[in-house]
Amino acid sequence: MTERIVSFVMSGGVGSRLWPLSREDNPKQFHDLSGDGSMLAKTLRRLTARPEGETPIFLIAAERHADRVHADLAGLDLAGGGPLFEPTGRNTAAAVALATLRTLSEFGDSLVLVVPSDHEISTPRQFWQSVEAGIEAARSGRLVVFGIKPTQPETGFGYIEVAAESGGIFDVSRFVEKPDLATAQSYLEAGTFYWNTGIFLFRASTMRDAFLAFQPDIWQATEAAYKAATSDLSGLYMPLELYAAIPPNSIDYAIMERAKDIAMVPAGFRWNDLGSWQSLLDVGPADDRGNVIIGDVVAIDCENSYIRSDGRLLSAIGMKDIAIVSTSDATFVAPVSHSQHVKKIVEQLEKSGRLETRFTPAHDRVIESGAWRRRVHHWLFQETLPLWSTSGVDERHGGFHEALALDASPLMKPKRMRTMARQVYAFAVARARGWDGPADRLISHGIAFMAGKGRTDKGGWVRTLNVDGSVADATEDAYDHSCVLLALAHAHMSGNADALRLGEETFAFLDAHLEDSRMTGFLETSDGKGERRSNPHMHLLEAFLAWHQATGERAHLRRAARIIDLFRSHFFDPESWTLGEYFDAEWKPSAGEKGSWTEPGHHFEWASLLVDFAGRSGQAELSGFARKLYASATANGLNRATGLAYGAVSRQGLPLDLISRSWPQAEAVKAAIALDGSGGPDLKPEIEARVGRLFRWHIDPAPLGLWIDRIDERGRSLASDVPASIFYHLVCALTQYLDSTADPKA
Repeated sequence: MTERIVSFVMSGGVGSRLWPLSREDNPKQFHDLSGDGSMLAKTLRRLTARPEGETPIFLIAAERHADRVHADLAGLDLAGGGPLFEPTGRNTAAAVALATLRTLSEFGDSLVLVVPSDHEISTPRQFWQSVEAGIEAARSGRLVVFGIKPTQPETGFGYIEVAAESGGIFDVSRFVEKPDLATAQSYLEAGTFYWNTGIFLFRASTMRDAFLAFQPDIWQATEAAYKAATSDLSGLYMPLELYAAIPPNSIDYAIMERAKDIAMVPAGFRWNDLGSWQSLLDVGPADDRGNVIIGDVVAIDCENSYIRSDGRLLSAIGMKDIAIVSTSDATFVAPVSHSQHVKKIVEQLEKSGRLETRFTPAHDRVIESGAWRRRVHHWLFQETLPLWSTSGVDERHGGFHEALALDASPLMKPKRMRTMARQVYAFAVARARGWDGPADRLISHGIAFMAGKGRTDKGGWVRTLNVDGSVADATEDAYDHSCVLLALAHAHMSGNADALRLGEETFAFLDAHLEDSRMTGFLETSDGKGERRSNPHMHLLEAFLAWHQATGERAHLRRAARIIDLFRSHFFDPESWTLGEYFDAEWKPSAGEKGSWTEPGHHFEWASLLVDFAGRSGQAELSGFARKLYASATANGLNRATGLAYGAVSRQGLPLDLISRSWPQAEAVKAAIALDGSGGPDLKPEIEARVGRLFRWHIDPAPLGLWIDRIDERGRSLASDVPASIFYHLVCALTQYLDSTADPKA
């Protein structure tokens, strides 16, 4: 009877040696690099092609790539296998331990085959012949690896040194890392070294025993995560906290370099790990001069070169042994012999927070800057401002309505102070951008209601008022005070007579009652209770910058600088390029899911504010932080089906709140405008794409002057009303868009 082999495909990593094509949000294994589909799909098809014998096929992949994985699995018979999703990457040792645990629990002590997802093996029959040749050694309790006889000195591969041979199976003497050129040449001449394919065959109990002997902590932590996993038709999902506790290590370091009696089968198949542009030149369809040409390329008198354009026309003359790879936002040029070193470029870009390493520009980008100007202008000045300056105003009780129904009728909801302030702010912004409506009256109307009904005995502002203006919640909240300060700054710039005095009184209250006595930011409320959040501090930063704009006083910049210090020291995580939301009293991330909760919309807001502060203070390095926030939000925080930002994702990029609201899409527009020209790529096409998505999903499906605030992960509306608190996000983002795309000659 033919031996059952349980196969596992490891689909992790980014493939940074194939930048600018391979990126964090679109890694190497999902690209079609040599024809016939993605690398992952081709690997899965190869495993299904075993001539005979039971072969369940499993895939170990990043949970945030689940949609891409399911697309590549479509139509494939995995013989009872399926995807196992990692909530965060923990390197290959964890993946192999997971494969071993899955096999032991479902198939007993069967043989396990582990293969990478991104290798080019064009001879599936010979692949399976080589695997079958290692079965006897694996069955006897040996760990089996597969080596390729080198044909040239290669510095991009690891090597296996072998000793005695018996029956076509070699004993492994040692594994060696990627060598320099001279060492690789000596390996080639010695004749006892093979390229390491990274493919493993073993009995499940053998690998379990190896983990228990050499890395019991990895085994035990992986086992705990596996036992707590949940599964449905789409795959198996490990809990983040348990999986993140697994020590990160490679299977080579953890096990293979320590284990004894390892066997190597000389591979009888054609293999290339496609880890460099040189490797793609080696396997690609070459012309009669040895060039591999892909995309819209004109090449004259070129030899042995890899020339690829994923977008615009690329032309080259007289290139020899050169790699040229051009995408819509980046171009890489190097001698093919140096293409292994592209990682150095990626590392340099990462240091400065360049966007081009983490996200791939949208395919539906509009190249013409200002393409949406006419639609945006009409919606703002002919539809939205007229509606909200009439139907949105409570002429009877004062202030503004908290929300409108989808037929534009007012809803009798309690009035939040932050919403009243934001309406004042939005009308002031519209006035400054040339709106000829009754802005001055509306600003005065809003401030009169706020100041007449919403002040506290201490000189602060209440949180919520009833429809008639009576106090519903007298809590003095930092978030509300930030919105009040922002509104008063812009009202002052609009000429309102009361705004400066009210602003000064609010600053006095802020200093006396909301500032943390330890000088570490601001309290959530004046009673000092509750967890701490970064969000009110972001809005206070916005308010301080507005007051600096309104008065020119550097005291407001000094206030802003203290928020920036908190951002640097506590809010921003330099490893994941993410911004935390919830903290304890010592500014440590909150326990549980809240501690890993991040919001793409707030990443976009912070990016805009950091660029603003950098321009005012001269702290140019803050633009790098802004680019990192934008990059992580676009790489990990977007719903790939709609292109819209999720409500929240974990620091590892797992969706936590699948709803897409309208305000993060508006803030994405503002962030792209702020970052355009700040040392990164040309973001004008990205700006147009983001405005387009805002209209496609949130504005165009709604009645005139309104918007669909909530959209589910499949693009379906969940809106039951239209919250007024979103008005200022849309007005500010779209007026900035009009400013940024204005014809300077007009």
